[in-house]
Amino acid sequence: MNDSVDMARDVCKAPEGYDQDLSKMLKELIAQGALVKVCGTCMTRCGIYKNHPYFEGAERSTMPELADWVTDSDRVITF
Repeated sequence: MNDSVDMARDVCKAPEGYDQDLSKMLKELIAQGALVKVCGTCMTRCGIYKNHPYFEGAERSTMPELADWVTDSDRVITF
């Protein structure tokens, strides 16, 4: 949500000296079959890299979909 939507773009890189690349971790989760949904409103209005594409596997979603997804889940991971 909000500017975190940038993590689902190839152009997003971890800051120099930062020991974790969250974008890379997200891509690895997608490769392992994890569902990744990106807030559609945030895709439209947020992010430093607004005009860059999202990587494959990051689905555009909505707040009602997110609410349903959380309600139906046994566990929720956010970052």
